[in-house]
Amino acid sequence: MHIHILGIAGTFMGSLALIAEHLGHTVSGQDQGVYPPMSVQLDEQNINFTHGYNADDMPQADVFIIGNALSRGNECVEEILTKQYSYTSGAQWLSENVLQNKWVLAVSGTHGKTTTASMLACILDYAGYNPSFLIGGVVEEFGVSSRLTDSNFFVIEADEYDTAFFDKRSKFVHYHPKTLVINNLEFDHADIFDSLKDIQKQFHHLIRTIPSDGLILHPQHTTSVDEVLAMGVYSSTQALPVSSLSSTNTGTEFMVNEKHTVSWNLLGEHNMQNGLNAIYMAHHVGVPFDVACEALNTFKGIKRRLEVKHQTNNITLYDDFAHHPTAIKTTLQGLRAKVGDQTIVAILELRSNTMKSGIHQQTLVNALIDADQVLILKPQSSTWDISTLFDQSTLFDSVDDIVKQLSNTSQGHFVVMSNGGFDDIFSKITTNLNSGEGK
Repeated sequence: MHIHILGIAGTFMGSLALIAEHLGHTVSGQDQGVYPPMSVQLDEQNINFTHGYNADDMPQADVFIIGNALSRGNECVEEILTKQYSYTSGAQWLSENVLQNKWVLAVSGTHGKTTTASMLACILDYAGYNPSFLIGGVVEEFGVSSRLTDSNFFVIEADEYDTAFFDKRSKFVHYHPKTLVINNLEFDHADIFDSLKDIQKQFHHLIRTIPSDGLILHPQHTTSVDEVLAMGVYSSTQALPVSSLSSTNTGTEFMVNEKHTVSWNLLGEHNMQNGLNAIYMAHHVGVPFDVACEALNTFKGIKRRLEVKHQTNNITLYDDFAHHPTAIKTTLQGLRAKVGDQTIVAILELRSNTMKSGIHQQTLVNALIDADQVLILKPQSSTWDISTLFDQSTLFDSVDDIVKQLSNTSQGHFVVMSNGGFDDIFSKITTNLNSGEGK
């Protein structure tokens, strides 16, 4: 079949494109605001796509897969509806064409989904399970964000965001997992949810799909998660153990149980929790604890998770996907634990609808406490006045102004945090550093 994907450069849809191509379909797509790593992945896989949503660019496809970023009024959407073309959502297409009869291991929660799913895929691969996976980030060990194998096991990042303009259920209700982890649960996605209770209701919809012989893993003593479980469970549940993190010469170390330890180069308690999730999910399908720990000891990480983008003698530049106060806080805490009293500069793009809404105003201030300096690109559209929380020395009208300000810092760690392209900020900072400025 010829499958045309609208929103093909999104982390989910770009991953879906690779799976569809592996199945032998002709795949094309359209998107706007395309940026790495998904744009690079699509190019490397020779998947053709055009920029923008001009209906004239749409081919005569057998089915159109419509991403959840598109809504009524979009030129391509209107063309599909008017011409009565066959269309579906990415989550539904995946469920009907790939996930049937698979043992699905789903990673859900507000934070850590991509990292945990990546760890889990690496553990299963190390153990010889050869898993299929679809993850919202490029895994260093595999070089791609998705793959399809003949294995019975499929690892998926289970997102609570809605499915499509015509299906307002969370994407994860389509996946029907047998092994589920709920990593954590906070309020997010203010553009589609009015409250935490709205999100909890969607998580309980997911729980209702777990078979009686399935397993739900969850953290201990987490009120928001406990409230979801209290709505009713129909399978086994297991609370993950509480562990503590200690520093080593190369990174950190934590106990999985009385007999097994992980020692790796990742930072922060959030990564420890992600690792525990992945280990116990893998154990549910038969991977011994010692094998899982061995796999994580060599885990390299994923793109855009405190990824080092550039280094000079005095400055290290990082790319991090953190865009919610909790993720920002844990990222900076982990880095602070590693670098001690060295200078940390946090560079933020408030891009998500939740952050633009101002719901997390005060928690954002607290999340940045480990940074010595904060530089924020002023959101072009927001419902609150950010200058009430940050002074003018922190707020900038353009990326170029941020780069100019960075020239005054001669050493330290620059952490760029955004879930988008941030106006090509990395090439601008790198050019500035290489020209001798900022050193």
